[in-house]
Amino acid sequence: MAIKFLLLVNKQGQTRLAQYYEYVTLDERVVTEAEIIRKCLGRNETQCSFMEYKHFRVIYRRYASLYFILGVDSTENELAVLEFIHNVVETFDRYFNNVCELDVSFLFAFG
Repeated sequence: MAIKFLLLVNKQGQTRLAQYYEYVTLDERVVTEAEIIRKCLGRNETQCSFMEYKHFRVIYRRYASLYFILGVDSTENELAVLEFIHNVVETFDRYFNNVCELDVSFLFAFG
């Protein structure tokens, strides 16, 4: 799986975690994050969780108050990426015993 980036964003659009796996300049990151977050938060629950953005595919899923957003190659299987997101959430839930937004924020800030 060729993951380009992982974003964890709350319902207000605040980025709680941004991890990039390819070099992207800071200016590009800010613009890209803002556009992707705006598009993901603007979609309703009946719409698909996949969308094309520039040269990659964005796949997201909402759990409680957090959106897990991944940017992957255009050739990746969307359902496999959704399963990956679900496994990450289950892992967090077991580690924190009912994970919440603050757990994730503090884990990466102080961990």
